[in-house]
Amino acid sequence: MQNMKSMMMPMLILLILIISALSFAWQGVSLQNQVRVEEPKFHALQQEYFTLSKVEREAAVTGSELNQKLVQIQNYPSELLRLKLIGVGKILTGILLALLAIAFLLFMMPIRLAKLMKENRQQ
Repeated sequence: MQNMKSMMMPMLILLILIISALSFAWQGVSLQNQVRVEEPKFHALQQEYFTLSKVEREAAVTGSELNQKLVQIQNYPSELLRLKLIGVGKILTGILLALLAIAFLLFMMPIRLAKLMKENRQQ
């Protein structure tokens, strides 16, 4: 029973590391998938805007729907870049946490083995 209580804290730490790693990786993949959805919308918006003649685009009144489309077109690349970079960052953070969990297990294994060997000697 005492042996189980002593292993409770390391197992809790391991569980937190694994759940965090999976959570970060899941969020990163979801952001990368969101890029795939947003890129076609961006290209369609560009196509719609640039099919108009240059004279029509430049003659658009401030605050008109055409100018709002231009603002959207100008903001899209930074939004897509944000999604890509944060997505990759979260995936890499998930990988780092998974590697930390592996390192934690490799660190705890000799300690656990030493405890088991000590218990066997005493019996």
